[in-house]
Amino acid sequence: MGSLLLAVIYLIFISLGLPDSLLGSGWPKMQMVFDVPSSYAGYVSMTISFMTIISALLSPRFIKRFHTKWIVIVSILLTVFGLLGFSFSWNYALLFVFAIPYGLGAGAIDASVNHYVANNYSGSVMSFLHCFYGVGAVISPSIMALALKYARWNEGYRWTAYLQIGILLVCILSLPLWKIGKEEQDEEIADSAGIRETIKQPGVILTLIAFFAYCSGECTCFLWTPSYFAGTRAGLSDQLIASFGSLIFGGLMLGRFISGLISNKLGDRLLIRIGIIVELFGILLVAIPSAGYIVAAVGFVIIGTGMGPVYPSIQHMAPENFGKRYSAAAIGLQMASAYVGSTFMPTVFGIIQQQIGIGIMPAYLLIFALLNIGMLELTYKSLRKN
Repeated sequence: MGSLLLAVIYLIFISLGLPDSLLGSGWPKMQMVFDVPSSYAGYVSMTISFMTIISALLSPRFIKRFHTKWIVIVSILLTVFGLLGFSFSWNYALLFVFAIPYGLGAGAIDASVNHYVANNYSGSVMSFLHCFYGVGAVISPSIMALALKYARWNEGYRWTAYLQIGILLVCILSLPLWKIGKEEQDEEIADSAGIRETIKQPGVILTLIAFFAYCSGECTCFLWTPSYFAGTRAGLSDQLIASFGSLIFGGLMLGRFISGLISNKLGDRLLIRIGIIVELFGILLVAIPSAGYIVAAVGFVIIGTGMGPVYPSIQHMAPENFGKRYSAAAIGLQMASAYVGSTFMPTVFGIIQQQIGIGIMPAYLLIFALLNIGMLELTYKSLRKN
């Protein structure tokens, strides 16, 4: 029964990844249809992320009041509504309306399932689960590419919503599986600390800054990678440009698969250090001037591979770093901080690239990679002192 529940959680992580890469993949075509500047993708992304921040901050209360399984069901329902709403939007303004459920569905499910896994499974399982997030995020740009080839961008969102509905049905059928270990889980959750108490713990604020930096770089890649190729490489088809949205996600999936194999041996901290070194190498490849797109494409895959172990390792470290009493609130705060980066920094990049040119993207990513590793090293130092 426990293995069946784990299989369902793998499927939930696929559902988490499905919506995240659609906007970046479809935006070059959506921009033309809506007749708006390229930077306007950032405002939609910012709205989605802002709503995710709200649900992530509320997640410790949700986790205390409701079982994880109910948070999962409601969150997927909200995501389906948002995806279908995008697919029926006929003007740019409507995207903001449906960005509300789109974002609300992401934050609570992300925080609650990460908390559940961090407290009940190993770092290896956490990495493999986030690898399956990458599976979902790789699938959706391919769906969008097919939609652009055979139909319209709207169908990319609609077909993805149908997949989410299928996952939702599986989650509903699996509800009895979540009864396993419920009494022990409820006892731990009842004793969990709130956000105000947790944020005062040593290292928490530094970790929040590190998470902000990580997701700033990651989500800039999510949103702007196809546009980077459209703006720096001439003569590429719409379908090929849309498919580049899967590069970063393919790298994330590969990085998390590899880290799942070795995380129990190396530990979370060493994995993060190795990952960021790999990420820096990928940024260097993207920055190399080239007439073709192959070197830059490989660079984005390597960036994703390096980023792969960072997110799940930081989440998995929360109970170890701050204790189980503070882990639910710490993970909720980390999610909120991550989505602050997701909300504002891709939009900031959109404004910068409109003034300077999208070729500035490697330098932008470099800043956040260095900030990420710097804050994490300071976190470890703070924890050692205490």
